[in-house]
Amino acid sequence: MADTDRTRWNTKYEGGADAPFTAHPLTARALSLALPDGPMLDLASGPSGNALLAARHGRDVLAVDISDVALRRLDQEARRRGVSGLVRTEEADLEVWRPEAGAFAFVLCAGYWDRALFEPATRAVMPGGLLAWEAFTLDARSARPSLPGEWCLAEGEPASLLPAGSAVLEQADLPKSGKRRLLARLPGQPRSTSTTTGA
Repeated sequence: MADTDRTRWNTKYEGGADAPFTAHPLTARALSLALPDGPMLDLASGPSGNALLAARHGRDVLAVDISDVALRRLDQEARRRGVSGLVRTEEADLEVWRPEAGAFAFVLCAGYWDRALFEPATRAVMPGGLLAWEAFTLDARSARPSLPGEWCLAEGEPASLLPAGSAVLEQADLPKSGKRRLLARLPGQPRSTSTTTGA
């Protein structure tokens, strides 16, 4: 399955137009809030404008994706923008790869859903850090019947899967795209907090 997914995404990134490196709105919102000192994790990152924005804000970033083509584009753009020292990439299959617990101030996953990954992703967030997620809901299958149900959020997810004590800061369904968006602060006291601003 991993080889099939890698080929599919590599074909997309090789054949598509130049990556726009646009950051997701959840990233800009998270970076405007108080965060523990520490890196960002971008799951299923693609070429990742999110990583570039976080690096511009002075954050170290780990971008993880199955597509080596997407990650190579990100590496090249990070060098072009002078932030390559802050951006690390890792080619990995998220069906098996798991992040280090408590290692990240902010974890983002936009456009990918796997229930088996969600709990490890929440555990990867530092105390008081932020988790942002966006994925298709089951409603999206009415417009996209070929979309597998296991790739879709069920009713109440992902907020219902957050650990006790988490605070949902934002949650919205996006009817035109069939997606749901979540931003949450994980429980615990951050070691230290900062609000970063762009250069």
